[in-house]
Amino acid sequence: MKEKLEEKMNGTSRKDFLRKTAVLGMGMSMAPLSSLQAENQEQSTNHHKASNEPGSTKVTILYTSDIHAQLHTHDEFFWENGAGVYKKRGGLAVLKTMINSFRKKAPDHTILIDGGDYFHGHGVASLTEGEALIPLFNNIGYDLMLPGNWEVVYKKKKMLFDMGHANAAKICANMWHNTKDDNNGELIYPPYWIKVIEGVKIGFIGYTDHLIPKRQSPAYSEGIRFDHADKNVARYVKMLREVEGCAVVLLVTHMGLAQQVGLGNNPVCEGVDFILGADTHERVREAIQCKYTKVVECGAFGSFLGKLELEIESNKLKSYDYQLLDVDPAKYKADKELQALIQIAAAPYEKEMKRVVGTTTTPLVRYFVMETPMDNLLTNAIMWKFKPDIALSNGFRFCQPLAVDAKLGKAEITKEFLWNMLPVDSEAKTGKVTGKQIWDWLEKELENAFAKNPSKRFGGWFVRFAGMQVNFTINQEMGKRVNWVKVHDEPLDMTKEYSIVACEREGDPEDVLCRIEKVKSPQKLGTFMHQVIEEYLAAHPDVSPQLENRATATDFPPTLLTQLQGTTYEFR
Repeated sequence: MKEKLEEKMNGTSRKDFLRKTAVLGMGMSMAPLSSLQAENQEQSTNHHKASNEPGSTKVTILYTSDIHAQLHTHDEFFWENGAGVYKKRGGLAVLKTMINSFRKKAPDHTILIDGGDYFHGHGVASLTEGEALIPLFNNIGYDLMLPGNWEVVYKKKKMLFDMGHANAAKICANMWHNTKDDNNGELIYPPYWIKVIEGVKIGFIGYTDHLIPKRQSPAYSEGIRFDHADKNVARYVKMLREVEGCAVVLLVTHMGLAQQVGLGNNPVCEGVDFILGADTHERVREAIQCKYTKVVECGAFGSFLGKLELEIESNKLKSYDYQLLDVDPAKYKADKELQALIQIAAAPYEKEMKRVVGTTTTPLVRYFVMETPMDNLLTNAIMWKFKPDIALSNGFRFCQPLAVDAKLGKAEITKEFLWNMLPVDSEAKTGKVTGKQIWDWLEKELENAFAKNPSKRFGGWFVRFAGMQVNFTINQEMGKRVNWVKVHDEPLDMTKEYSIVACEREGDPEDVLCRIEKVKSPQKLGTFMHQVIEEYLAAHPDVSPQLENRATATDFPPTLLTQLQGTTYEFR
């Protein structure tokens, strides 16, 4: 299907595209290929100390996460004075210029890492199963990378290919082969990586979300087994401290801010200096102090760059300075070499990506935890097309916002933006469930989003829907959060059967739909979600989705922007 679409767009084959980008990428790449041994430990050969105080070593760690394949500068959402504000941010070529502005100050004392979810989230990534993003990643010159929860989206073999062709070292201490061959039970990637600068060792241990098989379509992670980080992190911290002699130990994690703060309060993290987090797209501007370590997270979509400066003296961390910086195209010009690679990557799909499929007179945004205008648009389209009692959409976070032009009073929705909203074009599926099933399912989904035990929280937000209103109390106990449910303004009838439509999740049992089990009369509808939305937009050229109190909480406002509670952190 993907190859046919590529040919339909302009006749350029994937093989020709990869040949062109590989040749250009090799000429521009800044990161050399390394062996497995080099991935575990890399020694700096430059002993330049001009920028350091006598007797101390300074190290700068630059890190990105959750880029979600966003190639271009885009609209970004900020929360200022109780309202949403939109600014232009990001673009891989802009990001590279910004990174290089810091890296050139002390190139041998700078480490660049990515915390995962790089290969998924844009049409060019989806249509090439991540391959188009490889030369771009290598051109930026990352030193270290971690698999995120969406790296499995093209399935295990393709994840191994995409990450295997990235020049950066890879680490993950909780992702094992679960196969019938000789690899069964072995770690897929090395658990840690060590960088040596002026004889000082900085150790990184990697962890991705152990809930990936439940969060994603089960088929994506087939052949992979996951465990929570607390199973072995203490052992690896001890190894890096006592055996390797690391002065600084950092965890690079893709688990979500709530899980990461929970881990930071767990005794297994004693000896960890920082958790460099990812997954929930949170913008931590001041390090969160936990009981055993500090936690940061650096936003998403290439809109932000985390900058952690460490001063090490007598083989101990003496001081640090952390900043979250905007990737602002007004301050940094796009790097010409990387921009050329991006144009090559996008060229086969440019005409189709620029095709306008509709317009909106209100911003499309997905940052709110409980209900979002973007998902109201999606579920409205499902209701219009199939006319079920209830339309459902998963609690996705990916997709940067689309702001409305102040002069025009509207914004064009392109096919490219549709791919950003739904990078996996899933088939629509219907079935029937009782009111009791809906109630119990909502309790489970609220637990997934707001569990008091952080290790049980999904990185995604609360499920989205149309045709239904739900009121709940987030801080109640599991199974006691839902206060009332209405379907088309009528109280939910526990014994009545309701028709539902949602996206098919590959690998789910036939009678499971959007994680609702034992669905009656399940049926795939033969129509994929992109087609549903395009048809809806054709019939409704100017949409205006907004918050409608479909999901409300007694203890938090509808504009809640984070799952994390009990700290001073605020999303802004």
